Amino acid sequence: MADKNKDRPVPAGRLRRLAGMARLAGGVAGGMLAEGERQLRAGKRPKVRDLLLTPGNARRVTRELSRMRGAAMKLGQILSMDTGELLPKELAEILARLRADADAMPRRQLELALQGAYGKRWDPALYDFQWQPLAAASIGQVHRIRAPDGRAAVLKVQYPGVADSIDSDVDNIASLLRMSGLLPRQLDIEPLLVDVRVQLREEADYLREAKFLQRFRDALAEDARFVLPEVLPELTRRTVLAMTYIECEPIENLALQPAAERDRVMTALLELLLTELFTLRLVQTDPNFANYRYRVEDGAIVLLDFGATRRFRAGFVRDYGKLAAAAIAEDRDALACAAERVGYAMGEQDSHYRELVLDMLLLALEPLRHPGLYDFGRSDMPARLMELGQSVTGFRDFWQAPPTDAIYFHRKLGGLFMLASRLQARVDVGALMAPHITRA
Repeated sequence: MADKNKDRPVPAGRLRRLAGMARLAGGVAGGMLAEGERQLRAGKRPKVRDLLLTPGNARRVTRELSRMRGAAMKLGQILSMDTGELLPKELAEILARLRADADAMPRRQLELALQGAYGKRWDPALYDFQWQPLAAASIGQVHRIRAPDGRAAVLKVQYPGVADSIDSDVDNIASLLRMSGLLPRQLDIEPLLVDVRVQLREEADYLREAKFLQRFRDALAEDARFVLPEVLPELTRRTVLAMTYIECEPIENLALQPAAERDRVMTALLELLLTELFTLRLVQTDPNFANYRYRVEDGAIVLLDFGATRRFRAGFVRDYGKLAAAAIAEDRDALACAAERVGYAMGEQDSHYRELVLDMLLLALEPLRHPGLYDFGRSDMPARLMELGQSVTGFRDFWQAPPTDAIYFHRKLGGLFMLASRLQARVDVGALMAPHITRA
């Protein structure tokens, strides 16, 4: 639940948000100077990277982006889940702190947001509107209500100015990253930023999210393992999404359940991801654990938040299936061909760089290649992948932004790996992938 002591107005308007970014840049620079002086007094010769990535600056970044919310915070979340393909480990760890709850809007700003959606005559008391939010995230916050038919429901209310600030927020964050020196100068992230702008505009359209929620409800209607909220169209607007409320608890609470139940739930979630990609070609790409909940009474998995749903091209799905098949067969030539079709820069034939990238792909897809149950709780694969990735960063070819579709899919895949590791689950991933491999 959002902390009522963290109520802070969302900065609206380009100038106010630019001022927030300037304040962030100034604070980080000041932190660097202070740390530099401290290290010089201690007789050390500090590196710029070490000065930038201090605990104090980490707090400044997360505090300011959490205060700004909107696209600034969302972009930080997206970059934090790049699974080691794009950002230095230290920066990814700083941005990872943005996955926690954002600050909530103060009541007056919330009232104005509701009036903007429903008109000034809309009466919250008629719906037993609860002013204390259940949760506050990067783009909106959630409140309990009573639907006109008496059912328990929620309203997800978008922060004011979010849609209008997307372009400037993305540009400002990108400039801050470039000026920081954390990103190599030769790395062209513009294709990713173009796609991020589109993705964030789509996430800010709650009417679009309502359609995707309904699409997933239809697709999973016969699967008793999953339960999804029902959209309430009469109360849904472009900036407010109304849904039925489902009593459930955080997915992380599954850690207290028996191993068989943890394994069952993670098997269902990984199977769902493969169905989304290979059957629906429609993937909910946000890896936030809060998007999954658990209903204790019947063991159902509650699925929430479809704003980050992304359509995947048939060509990418086909080529990714071939990439997975080549990895399972450990066919390095076929793997290189499939990776190039997906969009990865593979370097020259027989080059050391090419071999390193193939090693990384094989390692990243280790759960697919493992015979039988893969024990996520005991796996050190992410650490091994990070170590191997450090040996690739010296190659110029590496600093081409990975294919955007791959970034989004791996972002979701990495989130599920983290959840499976947290729950110490064991899953036969290869068996789940097998039916999709035959169609690749």
